[in-house]
Amino acid sequence: MSYTTKLDEAHQKLKDIEFALDASSIVAITDSKGIIQHANDKFCEISKYTLEELIGSNQSIVNSGFHPKSFFKDMWKTIGTGNVWRGEIKNKAKDGDYYWVDTTIVPFLNADGKPYQYIAIRYNITTRKKYEAYIEVMAYTDPLTKLPNRNQFSKWVDNQQKEPNETATALFLDLDRFKSINDNFGHATGDIVLTAVADRLRACLRESDFISRQGGDEFIIILRNDDCEEAIEQIADNILQQLSLPYQVGETQLFTTASIGISRAIVPTEGSRVDFVDKLIKNADTAMYHAKRHGGNQYCFNTAHQNIVLERNYQIDLEIKQALLRNEFTVVYQPIVNLKNNKIVGAEALIRWNNRKLGFVGPSEFIPVLEANSLIIPIGKWIMATVCSQMKFWQEKGKLMQRICVNVSPIQFKDRNFILDLKEILNETMLDASYLEIEITEGTILDIENSSKTIRELKDLGIKVSIDDFGTGYSSLSYLKQLPIDTLKIDKSFIDDLDRDGEIIANTIINMGKNLNFRVIAEGIESEAQLKYLVNQKCHEGQGYYFSKPITNSQMMDLFNELG
Repeated sequence: MSYTTKLDEAHQKLKDIEFALDASSIVAITDSKGIIQHANDKFCEISKYTLEELIGSNQSIVNSGFHPKSFFKDMWKTIGTGNVWRGEIKNKAKDGDYYWVDTTIVPFLNADGKPYQYIAIRYNITTRKKYEAYIEVMAYTDPLTKLPNRNQFSKWVDNQQKEPNETATALFLDLDRFKSINDNFGHATGDIVLTAVADRLRACLRESDFISRQGGDEFIIILRNDDCEEAIEQIADNILQQLSLPYQVGETQLFTTASIGISRAIVPTEGSRVDFVDKLIKNADTAMYHAKRHGGNQYCFNTAHQNIVLERNYQIDLEIKQALLRNEFTVVYQPIVNLKNNKIVGAEALIRWNNRKLGFVGPSEFIPVLEANSLIIPIGKWIMATVCSQMKFWQEKGKLMQRICVNVSPIQFKDRNFILDLKEILNETMLDASYLEIEITEGTILDIENSSKTIRELKDLGIKVSIDDFGTGYSSLSYLKQLPIDTLKIDKSFIDDLDRDGEIIANTIINMGKNLNFRVIAEGIESEAQLKYLVNQKCHEGQGYYFSKPITNSQMMDLFNELG
């Protein structure tokens, strides 16, 4: 093969390589100072510059300003020492559009080993970068509220710089009774409210503050301004005020409030920042729980006492799941007395719990736990069966009271098997239904349509119905007129404070009950003066420590022999 032929073949190979590069890649050649000497059509196409505009210009003509100076400093250091550089660069086209290129820069060296020109081969990866950005948004952003999610929160914590003696503050926020919005109006409406909540929270915070949605109706806020307690209270007050304003969804106006727990601590100079923030949030969550227990729509700072209470609640939650199987529950009875003749006419059944580890646990502690875990339904059924059996036993012993009263939780009252379970218990115990009275709270009858149906089913069975703690809830005359109620029980708080206003309230309830043909019972009678007032007002019946504290079934028999 001749020299000319070999030269022609080599030249053809070079042309083929050039064609392949031009067809698939963005190619530019610069001198040692970065002045463009050659640019192919794809470079012109993606940069929107003409060939005339590119040739003779510095490579920085497409600099987007996205990368820091250190980025290009490292790049020039690599290629300036004769090494190949690879990386991804965000550039800016003539019309202002941005594009990304996967870049390889190869230095050409002279006889002294110094670069005299560079060839840059680039591939357009703009579409891939857009997908990566989209995926990152999906991974780190809550899709509903567009707030950072848990993933971004963890990433943000990792990236924070530790400052000496820095105080971090966490706010744990949970909406009050938000579930009722979802239940009554649907999740689509609930989502609209959550989006509005997120917008209001953003408006309440500063650029230095961080907010994320943890899921559901829970939000976490981290304050990084080393704020004093007064400044934190102002932020919390503003949040509560803004979130309590009405939410307009179509033609419906909705309301919700929030409970906020606040925890503050000095960031440790040693140890994991993630562990520190996790503990900070846990303490804020504990404080939020206490704010909610006190009625919500308020904030509460974390204290050591709260942590003790939380630990006890945790122990209660663990122990109560097996309490029924271990026979730790008992039922006690508080007599109901006819105030005209001082005779026992009935008794209210009350549950008590004596745990193997915790000892005696008050109803105010464990009943909310039963309700939260839905254990109130099987345990409520056990109470009903126990009480009906006891009433039947007393009757067989000749202790004839008019009725036995049993408190029923709203959750138990709304259970679809409630009436069926009652029928079964009455059949098994052979107790006449007329001797049983079901006590429900005012809040239970808010859903007038469903509560009315259940009450009428109880009445059809012959069971009596009373409204417990009357005057502390939401009842109105229109509700009472629609429901076939037998008894109103005046709440103990009104009997405790029989000053002028208390007497007016108690007297009003007594007269209203009589006018509606209800039996009226006063709870919490503890003194001769209270009894005398109620007798003068012709209140029908009463119960309280003046007559007897809650007692066992055998003690009840003895008392009945005395006062029955």
